Amino acid sequence: METIFAAIEQLIRYAEQRGLLAPEDVVYARNRLLATLRLTEWQPAEVKDVPLASPAPVLDAMIDWAYEQGLLETNTTTERDIWDARLMDCVMPRPSEVIRAFYERYRRSPQEATDWFYSLSQASNYIQTARIANNQHWKVSTIYGELDITINLAKPEKDPKEIAKLKEMPSSSYPKCVLCKENEGYEGTWRHPARSNHRVIPITLLDEQWYFQYSPYVYYHEHCIVFSAEHVPMKMERKTLERLLDFVEKFPHYFIGSNADLPIVGGSILVHDHFQGGCYPFAMEKAEIEECIPLPSFPSVTAGIVRWPMSVIRLTGPKEDVLDAAAFLYETWRTYSDPSVEIMAYSGDVPHNTITPIARRRGDLFELDIVLRNNRTSAEHPYGIFHPHEELHHIKKENIGLIEVMGLAVLPARLAVELETLADYLVHRTKKEDWDESMHKHWDWCEAIHSAYPDITKDNVHDILRHEVGQRFVTVLEHAGVFKRDKRGKDAFRRFLQHAVERMSSLV
Repeated sequence: METIFAAIEQLIRYAEQRGLLAPEDVVYARNRLLATLRLTEWQPAEVKDVPLASPAPVLDAMIDWAYEQGLLETNTTTERDIWDARLMDCVMPRPSEVIRAFYERYRRSPQEATDWFYSLSQASNYIQTARIANNQHWKVSTIYGELDITINLAKPEKDPKEIAKLKEMPSSSYPKCVLCKENEGYEGTWRHPARSNHRVIPITLLDEQWYFQYSPYVYYHEHCIVFSAEHVPMKMERKTLERLLDFVEKFPHYFIGSNADLPIVGGSILVHDHFQGGCYPFAMEKAEIEECIPLPSFPSVTAGIVRWPMSVIRLTGPKEDVLDAAAFLYETWRTYSDPSVEIMAYSGDVPHNTITPIARRRGDLFELDIVLRNNRTSAEHPYGIFHPHEELHHIKKENIGLIEVMGLAVLPARLAVELETLADYLVHRTKKEDWDESMHKHWDWCEAIHSAYPDITKDNVHDILRHEVGQRFVTVLEHAGVFKRDKRGKDAFRRFLQHAVERMSSLV
């Protein structure tokens, strides 16, 4: 029994050290922990005054004890996550206190405010730093710059007990989705993630109520999410671009972008309007302009085609002028067709053209990258004409969303094991008939690697595979670009831009 009291005291000390808990709130927080653990007595415990980098070890010990006492039913990851968040909530400030502290700092500096809130989100274990550390991450040099590759191992897979529980649980419509404001403080269920330790910051964009939070499984530094107060679907329009520019005016040290609003080319959550941003220099941001575009109707805006595997137009200039130019290009693209390169704006009344926009500041100027997208499918490419084609699905089959567009590959967890197996096959030149059948999807790729690298050894095989995954990701992005990188595609891109300029002139 003494162990649990020591763990409680350790968690309280940690919360004080990390600024989650004020001295005046210690007794209250201790009693909340006792009540959560169904304890009615307190025994003072001596603990070492050593700062903890993470609360995870203490929380694990407390949850292990709770399971031994019969307070957990299954001890599965989902149930432990509910307890993890519930215990952390006992030593955290209320939402109003977090909001007040954030804006006290914001009045001094937006960066000071976000630095503090990011630290709090990590300290509270809302950002799952211990699990994120399991992700594999490396950089690869390519003709488009240094791209980021991540194999996502942070989100644990559900075990059979959890799957069985899910079948027993009735469906629920509260919260409506994982982005709704109602997630703040929500305990969680077998169907909906635990959010007891979740805090969000209200912000105003275009006189509308939005909210700011960090992703619990950050893919890059200060990976934030900005979501609408209303549970409304993603929609690309002029106001979308205006909101992005409004955000970077309020938080000039961050970039922010929006996933496209159509299936296949959109993100994983299209039911709730939201953006993603952060403080990370993606390769796309560093990419240079390879061809300037004169926009006579917007003389204050510098425009150009970005040297990038996808079809990107960069606009830089004063805020309102960049907004007007971007909105004009989007409206032009939305109805543009070029059958010679398989671009059709509509199938009947169904739209296919949209954009993935990314906003940032360049000193006093504003910048928007407009990434052209099209979600058409065909008999040859049922997953999408402008989507990774089937020969690339062994690496990446999922949507190419905002994060991938900017140059960070978020690859499935299966690849961690598969790349280890491939390394062994490559070193030993294992014959195909001796391969595991589930690995056959990689055969053609491995044959090409053997041809390119005649001297593969156990010392260099992992570096080779990581490099080749990066080159494969480049091809994934090239497939997702509506105008290909060859001469025919570049000419078609110029035709679209010429069409846009002519349309501008006719309207003037």
